[in-house]
Amino acid sequence: MNQLSLLAEFGGPITRVENALQALREGRGVLLLDDEDRENEGDIIYSAETLTAEQMALMIRECSGIVCLCLTDEQANKLELPPMVQVNDSKNQTAFTVTIEARHGVTTGVSAKDRVTTIKTAINPNAKPDDLARPGHVFPLRARKGGVLARRGHTEGTVDLMQMAGLMPSGVLCEVTNPDGTMAKTPEIVAFGKLHNMPVLTIEDMVQYRMQFDLKLA
Repeated sequence: MNQLSLLAEFGGPITRVENALQALREGRGVLLLDDEDRENEGDIIYSAETLTAEQMALMIRECSGIVCLCLTDEQANKLELPPMVQVNDSKNQTAFTVTIEARHGVTTGVSAKDRVTTIKTAINPNAKPDDLARPGHVFPLRARKGGVLARRGHTEGTVDLMQMAGLMPSGVLCEVTNPDGTMAKTPEIVAFGKLHNMPVLTIEDMVQYRMQFDLKLA
């Protein structure tokens, strides 16, 4: 079965987006799939604003372990986060910055609680570059201006979802993996969503939603 057939039980594209937005407003996670001809993977996404240590622990336990903080260009610039490498030749041009750690309030920086502390520090509207140590255990990502209409990636999808939900424009993502360490594809993502009460949607759903409602996001 293809992606569309497997997702039909979650409703059509508009319904899937609206269900995801409501879940985020309620402090729950959502599962975002990208295109089948791209990574064809699903990420757990939480609002950075409402993120809890329990939710972080779920990501560490069920996912790849590479927990990323998706930020707007403006916030990344404010924190003076340079690119991880000078020349980005990755296939999908994923915009990693240097890794970060909260300078205060953490121990080793790797526990669920410590990673949440780092994330809350980074998204604080009054955050300063010196509030963060580099390197660390949280992987910031810069979202491209224009969101999913400019780049059909999980990073842009995450920041778009937060803005569409009326939340701070920063979110946390991690790629879902199977128990054997392989990447979870659509069938496993659907099962995971049912198990953990998380709506499932796609980047294509978001593109359709934004175009239908002419949503102009930062």
